[in-house]
Amino acid sequence: MSFLPSNNLEEAPVYETGDDANRMDDGLNSLLPDNSNMPYDMKDVIKAIVDNGEFYEVQPHFAQNILTCYARFDGQTVGIIANQPKVMAGCLDINASDKSARFIRCCDAFNIPLVNLVDVPGFLPGTDQEYGGIIRHGAKMLYAYSEATVPKITVITRKAYGGSYLAMCSQDLGADQVLAWPTSEIAVMGPAGAANIIFRGAADAAEKTAQYVEEFATPYKAAERGFVDIVIEPKETRPRIITALNMLASKREARPAKKHGNIPL
Repeated sequence: MSFLPSNNLEEAPVYETGDDANRMDDGLNSLLPDNSNMPYDMKDVIKAIVDNGEFYEVQPHFAQNILTCYARFDGQTVGIIANQPKVMAGCLDINASDKSARFIRCCDAFNIPLVNLVDVPGFLPGTDQEYGGIIRHGAKMLYAYSEATVPKITVITRKAYGGSYLAMCSQDLGADQVLAWPTSEIAVMGPAGAANIIFRGAADAAEKTAQYVEEFATPYKAAERGFVDIVIEPKETRPRIITALNMLASKREARPAKKHGNIPL
């Protein structure tokens, strides 16, 4: 309860945690595996960047492919939504969409900023998801992000592919600041798979594929086009997020007068 304000008219309590706002963690620079298909634990990233490595996870045993938790940056409460590469490669599915949509709306209701840690290869494929209404459930997550008026900061650690990239709070969904690690890949699909389709049958297909991967499997193309605000070293993540939170502390959004929106249920 210490993370939340007493009501929606109050600010969340700020605590003196004793953790330096400018602290960097060199371990983050070597945390990700060299092979982009290998998993890692996103909780290690969260522990490295939040105050004193402490966070409170919400619904930890449900839809474990996405993490929802409360934590603090420089004493200020934030809500964290993060893909978990250790479970289902961090794919979004029906349950993950519902879990994150509810958490986003809860944070927005109590004026708690949102920090999104993105490593998502897509929405989970399969007829079970299709028949279960993945499009409708996924739309809840997109709606919740676009409706939220609190500060929204997105950090892309590795993969951000297709519609799931949008669903994890891209600039198109209203992210106020998008940071990317040098390891991030922002594309419609994996660059190797895309190159295999584009250059299939070409005499020098392997060479062209290697060139495509080298050129486009980086966040710098996205930064050139304005989809990423800044590419940072992983160890800089904590101070960069705190700087963004301070910058967005006075954020106010004017919305059209209406009773409420119509969330896709």
